[in-house]
Amino acid sequence: MDIDCISYQKSGYFSKLIVEYLDENPALQSLYHRSPKLENFLLQLEEKQKNFPFEKREVLVNSLQKQYSTTKTSEFTKSNIQLLKSDKTFTITTGHQLNLFSGPLYFLYKIISTINLCKQLKSAYPSYNFVPIYWMATEDHDFEEINHFVFKGKKISWNKETSGPVGRLSTNGLDKVFEVFEKELGIGKNADYLKNLFQKTYLEHDNLTNATRFFANELFQNEGLVILDGDDVNLKKIFAPYVERELTEQVSFQKVNETAKLLASYNIQVNPREINLFYTQDNLRERIVFENNFYFVNNTELRFTKDEILEELENHPERFSPNVILRPLYQEVILPNLCYIGGGGEIAYWLELKSNFEANAVLFPILLVRNSVLLTTKKQIEKAQKLNLSMADLFQKRDELLNNKTKEISNFDIDFSAQKEFLKQQFENLYSIAEQTDISFKNAVKAQEIKQIKGLDNLEKRLLKAEKRKLAEKLRRMKQIQDELFPNQGLQERKNNFSEFYLEFGNELIIKLFKELDPLKNQFSIITL
Repeated sequence: MDIDCISYQKSGYFSKLIVEYLDENPALQSLYHRSPKLENFLLQLEEKQKNFPFEKREVLVNSLQKQYSTTKTSEFTKSNIQLLKSDKTFTITTGHQLNLFSGPLYFLYKIISTINLCKQLKSAYPSYNFVPIYWMATEDHDFEEINHFVFKGKKISWNKETSGPVGRLSTNGLDKVFEVFEKELGIGKNADYLKNLFQKTYLEHDNLTNATRFFANELFQNEGLVILDGDDVNLKKIFAPYVERELTEQVSFQKVNETAKLLASYNIQVNPREINLFYTQDNLRERIVFENNFYFVNNTELRFTKDEILEELENHPERFSPNVILRPLYQEVILPNLCYIGGGGEIAYWLELKSNFEANAVLFPILLVRNSVLLTTKKQIEKAQKLNLSMADLFQKRDELLNNKTKEISNFDIDFSAQKEFLKQQFENLYSIAEQTDISFKNAVKAQEIKQIKGLDNLEKRLLKAEKRKLAEKLRRMKQIQDELFPNQGLQERKNNFSEFYLEFGNELIIKLFKELDPLKNQFSIITL
């Protein structure tokens, strides 16, 4: 068995909101523009084509060429950048933080989903061009989220005092991280490749933006991936009118809050602020707050009148950084984009934003849940088969798995449902008698019924526990295989780093992912290496 799959809806790892989005629940249809179906992309690009002027394309291409000026890349990527000048070229975008050495595995899945979708669209609509974009989250400032990765269960961290946008962080100190990682890798051809990749990425680049661009380019330049840094003065100039409106009208606060009310029965991912912008300068990134007719930069002495902050915006648009509410709008303003590909949490917060896009007259993109993957080895598959474990079994929560398998392999039925039903029928007769006497007898019957049903529940639990003791060795092996595939009883793709698998399988890992991942299928792929 090389590949298997389970639907996102049945995997147990997606929220109620995402499951209902995937199921196209009519109650959610006002929150997105078009569903992610192949035929909808033609409609989306025709609409985007009418609303994306050449002037924006020219600025975009010039900015990308400048950003790539010190990065050696493939002719494919260079060609894709040039193609963005054509009104027949559109982008498919994913975004990701600047995690150390890419962070969790889903970094790969996001980008490969994006590249594979571009290939599918080119095949379906050959007269158009489709460019995969990786949007680097260079303006984020939460260093604690990105300063580590997990290799073979060990957390490898980069510890330093930081402030401001993470993309501007110096890579000083990463030589010490490399020393730790190098020892963990050991020897061999694949280990040497990973050591060399880490060295060239972090020890030969001065900041985290340049390092991350190099890293993603090394892995995906032959697939034409274009890597974009939104922390760019010319791109920010295009977005400046929307920043001005945010400062003076605060439309997003009103619109996103209105949508949040429609999502009250779900877990809301993000909440808007009155002003959804940061002020950045050098190593500063702090919220802009409006109070008493002044604009303050939080935790600083900076203060602006309305005229002063609009003058600052005109002279220095690069100092205004969108937060999570406005970053998607910024992306869609500067890119000829058709679709955003993200994880369940990302798509959930995008579903809060359509009304704000409409208020700003910006086309809302198609939203696609990225590919999710469970990587397995042939040895792990063999172990699971010997224990009669399916992949669907292993996706269950620990207690559910052990209880279900104990009941399945026990020599007798550990389910007292029939006995409970029989007991209830017996009490029905007593209730008939109770109806003919006083309330105290009826209450006594009810109390006795509850007591005996509870007694059967307890006996069922004790029998299950006794069988678990009897089957302890087999259940231990089941727990072991689940722990290997679901570290800390969570998803492998959110924990493990790609290097752990690259060390053993080399470039076969990347080749296999490109071959197997289909972004338009809502399936959690199980891929055996």
